[in-house]
Amino acid sequence: MVTAALFVRVEAKPGKERDVESFLRNALPLVEAEPATTAWFALRLEASTFGIFDAFPDEAGRQAHLAGKVAAALKEKASELFAKPPQIEMIDVLAAKLP
Repeated sequence: MVTAALFVRVEAKPGKERDVESFLRNALPLVEAEPATTAWFALRLEASTFGIFDAFPDEAGRQAHLAGKVAAALKEKASELFAKPPQIEMIDVLAAKLP
């Protein structure tokens, strides 16, 4: 069961779209090492707009993810890759279907 989630929207700087896509693809192994990250999706919403959706069993799992390696890398690369700071939304999951 998941009860907490995050949605992060990022806008690539002009010409950095491929770098953002690569960054997101390369984040997968880091997320796979997080036991409390139940689901994680890297998304392309528009040509230069990307998103990350992740779900957790509880608030502790969400906080562990926010303190983890992907979040640190996102902050580290923000000024290089993104037109503006990532928009992070905290989400409460009301219902979910997982494999």
